[in-house]
Amino acid sequence: MPKGLKRYYGRGDLHFLTFSCYRRLPLLGTVRARHVFVQALGQIRERYKFLLVGYVVMPNHVHLLISEPPKGTPSLVLKVLKQRVSRDLRRTTRRASAGQLPLAFSRDEGSLPRFWQPRFYDFNVWSKKKLREKLEYMHANPVTKKLVTHPKDWPWSSWSFYAKSEGILKIDPL
Repeated sequence: MPKGLKRYYGRGDLHFLTFSCYRRLPLLGTVRARHVFVQALGQIRERYKFLLVGYVVMPNHVHLLISEPPKGTPSLVLKVLKQRVSRDLRRTTRRASAGQLPLAFSRDEGSLPRFWQPRFYDFNVWSKKKLREKLEYMHANPVTKKLVTHPKDWPWSSWSFYAKSEGILKIDPL
């Protein structure tokens, strides 16, 4: 682990996690890639039993707001999630027609060596004020990046849950 990087686990805090695609490339830039990510996130949540309080999947990075799992840590959850997504997208890229992923991601010569940046940002959310701040930041991200004009138009986030409508992934209310 690099010098100065500290993770605080075991306090019962929520964790605001941010992690990026390799070199911040838009590897989640297609509808299919974002759906693969969301499906994997749902499966990993069931397996590790953590609470999913918020999320947004952007073309080149992801924000999650999760609890610590009963067994393991958010670091372990992210390791497994990243492996699953990269494996699933690598597998489906071989079968997919050209152009379904923005860039070649496979084991072939000339392709990207990895899908994810190796590190991630972890911020402990200890108050209701910070929780609200992080949720608002996540949900505004697609608008800020000019992908949509309103958060309701970006289905790969938890915004719809907080707007009292169905989303593509169940959110755990606090």
